[in-house]
Amino acid sequence: MSKNANELSFEEAFERLEKILEIMNEGKIPLHESLSLFEEGDGLIKKCESYLTSAQQKIETLIRNREGILELDEEQKPKRADFSSSPKS
Repeated sequence: MSKNANELSFEEAFERLEKILEIMNEGKIPLHESLSLFEEGDGLIKKCESYLTSAQQKIETLIRNREGILELDEEQKPKRADFSSSPKS
């Protein structure tokens, strides 16, 4: 029994998306199957985007400073820290 798109992990969704692209790029399937795969791929793209957005939000939360303020760079994007640098004292 296969999982539906909502039950897939990011890695599983991405792997399925790659398989769909591989099949479609071969150009050996009928139009109705291509449309069906295109629809499935569109759903998988949305699923992957959702996972990535969620991960970005978690990362932004983790880089907040001690006062709970998200530090922004000059482009108003969350400031990123080099993991190898020593922590602030």
